Amino acid sequence: MSKTNKDNNFWRRLISNQMFIPLLALVLLALINLFHDPTFFKVTMGLNNAGNPVLSGYLITILDYGSELAILAIGMTLVTAASGGQDISVGATIAIAGSAMLRVLCGGVARPTELAAPVIVAFLVACVVGMLCGLFNGVLVAIFKIQPMIATLILFTAGRSIAAWINNNELPIVPDPKFAYFGGFIPGIPIPTTVFIAIACIIIIALVLKFTNLGLYTQAVGINEKSSRLNGINPTVIKVLAFVILGLCVAVAALIKVSRLSTINYSVIAKDIEMDAILAVALGGNSLSGGKFNIWASILAAYVIQFLTTTLYKFEVSSDALAAYKAVVVIILVVFSAPTVRDYLGQLSKKFVNKKEVA
Repeated sequence: MSKTNKDNNFWRRLISNQMFIPLLALVLLALINLFHDPTFFKVTMGLNNAGNPVLSGYLITILDYGSELAILAIGMTLVTAASGGQDISVGATIAIAGSAMLRVLCGGVARPTELAAPVIVAFLVACVVGMLCGLFNGVLVAIFKIQPMIATLILFTAGRSIAAWINNNELPIVPDPKFAYFGGFIPGIPIPTTVFIAIACIIIIALVLKFTNLGLYTQAVGINEKSSRLNGINPTVIKVLAFVILGLCVAVAALIKVSRLSTINYSVIAKDIEMDAILAVALGGNSLSGGKFNIWASILAAYVIQFLTTTLYKFEVSSDALAAYKAVVVIILVVFSAPTVRDYLGQLSKKFVNKKEVA
């Protein structure tokens, strides 16, 4: 094989790789911040309010808040791949699961003096609630054949009201300071706990995809539901299972969100986070119409989106205008990840290599 063909194949493989766009976005954001303010990458050791040593800096913030988004991106990727649609009720479901968790922890009392139940019990209840919400959405999509975005619109609309009803519209406060460890720092460990939670979730999904046929079946159902049924796969089960797994991811995110403040604000908690989760799937190069997926690209894209959010805050963009700025940047990145644009870039690289060879 000639050097020209090797170069063409290299660029073609590079551009077609799903990790290319999120990695390119990551590099661009890093360069922008490097030239604008090199201290963006500075990480320092300080003391938190409890007097414990913790790492601080923009990079730590990205890892912290990007981790909860990465957890949601795992479930959203499976839902998108299996159903060819997205769950827009994620933020509202976090409110429901978080409210149920507080109900168990505080025993229905707004200002308890001690925990009414162990944290693990409250978390398991939140997992059950999250799975039930996922089951509800999955049944509407898989059995009643409702388009995913329309089906999940029900909980998107009513979810926060349900969350407020669970605790009689009160805002319970968890009295145990140890509960804040899940969304903050464990004494003696300067790295945010959310990073370790995200790593645990990533390891679990990696093992599931490696030792089960979940990934294969999910892709088969997303590519062609009728063909997968002829090959002995039950599309209904796979779609419902994807939504249930997303429900589990939501419960973990709810634990982190509620733990950060040891209370809940039903109208604000996880507001618009479902949009970031969907964008992580899209930026990761996954087809929003279902089928083949790369969960690692989605996870990387989740951190890239948080990198973008933190960068916009660093540039003192107001919170009201943040969504508009982020939308413009993400649209550009998603357009670059489109197959048509990738093919065009591949042709350009081929012409460039040929010209270089002639010269």
